[in-house]
Amino acid sequence: MLSGTCLCGDITFRTAATPKGASMCHCGQCRKMSGGVWASAHVKEHDLEISGNVTWFEASEIAKRGLCGRCGAFLFWKAHDEDTISFALGAVDGPTGVKIEKHIFVRDKGDFYDIADGVEQRD
Repeated sequence: MLSGTCLCGDITFRTAATPKGASMCHCGQCRKMSGGVWASAHVKEHDLEISGNVTWFEASEIAKRGLCGRCGAFLFWKAHDEDTISFALGAVDGPTGVKIEKHIFVRDKGDFYDIADGVEQRD
């Protein structure tokens, strides 16, 4: 079981499913929301139990982002046409058991760091 919270604890989430697709997102939107890189993994939406009042922000025509309305933590990313939901690995309480599989949107990454871990990079 993986479980996590936002910074203030108003939102909690948990899943018994094995997360898939662990990635580091370097897109401009994730950079602006996180201040750098957003690490996430995803599960089927019905496998993620979320408690608390998530504020959903339609950041684009293809997806929405789930935030805590109190502390502002960026916790979730959900594509409109997919049955999965991504959750922030940094919000998980304790070890995740997850390894990063890929870096995405690397063409948009900030110029203040290098990607040097040898993991697959996708534009």
